[in-house]
Amino acid sequence: MPELRQNRFTKEWVIMATERAKRPEELCIKRDLKPLPHFSEKCPFCPGNEKLAPPEVMHVPDGNGSWRCRVVPNKFAALSREGQPTFSVHRSKRTMNGVGIHDVIVETPDHAATTALLSDDQVADIIRCYKSRFDECSADPRVENVTIFKNHGAGAGTSLEHPHSQLIATPVISSQVRYRLYEALRHYDEFGECMFCSALAEELAEKSRIVMATDHFVVGEPFASATPFATYIYPRRHMASFGAIDPVEIEDLAHVLRTVLAKLYVGLENPDFNYTIRTAPHENSGVKYYHWYLSVIPRLTRVAGFELGSGMFINTVLPEAAAEFLRNLKIDQLETGKS
Repeated sequence: MPELRQNRFTKEWVIMATERAKRPEELCIKRDLKPLPHFSEKCPFCPGNEKLAPPEVMHVPDGNGSWRCRVVPNKFAALSREGQPTFSVHRSKRTMNGVGIHDVIVETPDHAATTALLSDDQVADIIRCYKSRFDECSADPRVENVTIFKNHGAGAGTSLEHPHSQLIATPVISSQVRYRLYEALRHYDEFGECMFCSALAEELAEKSRIVMATDHFVVGEPFASATPFATYIYPRRHMASFGAIDPVEIEDLAHVLRTVLAKLYVGLENPDFNYTIRTAPHENSGVKYYHWYLSVIPRLTRVAGFELGSGMFINTVLPEAAAEFLRNLKIDQLETGKS
């Protein structure tokens, strides 16, 4: 019989359609992908083409006069870096001029690379760029919230082939972020504990949805996963803000994130995916009730009429089955460090 599960963090309900349950290999999308060149003359992110992109914000040097990872403003930014946010209310209409920051993190010089095939050290460079830009943008008095995310593949919304991720700093905090903070605070007021730390302890004790664990991070499938193979990476140490991550944790997160993406690459044949760092805004950076995490969402299914009409999702892969599949996948022979 199907089962409904409630997401403890958002209170949203998910239908686990056990009677429609699919094996992981049935979710693989067969595609004829053309091999990419390691360099493209028209790509603004390839070495030597730096003039095709806006002036650089920062980079990680490679020791040979070039770079391993770099950050540039998005040429087609969603928000303008210039000006001050001005809030306006006219009866039911509320507006604000679109001031903010929109960066692109170019993850590697190699046009043909993918994050799953990079080395742990290369992924650590990317996360250090995230941390540096997160701190700088959070300190900007115009910024209320910073979102770091990656779109991989056309089905996930990417428009450029060269491996990259993005940061958008906005002058407002979205209602989705506010609601998650509200639910976390409400739980803390009622039970005197961080709901994320509590859930993490439960998951570690139960083990059935755990994919992997290291000294600093735990990877698992959410109990009420809205989509197949949604995978969350939680720091063991309580931190409300991603900005609180330390250098040792950055290296461990790099290993964990690269391993998770490699498992998806091997087990689900390099699916399109999005990942997002879900962090408390700067104003909530030291609170005891919220806990940042990184969510990886493979784009294996489509949002259809029921989901749009009800706000409820139907998941055809049990989180326990997804965790077991990923846990048992071997990636030792996967060639990495290609950049």
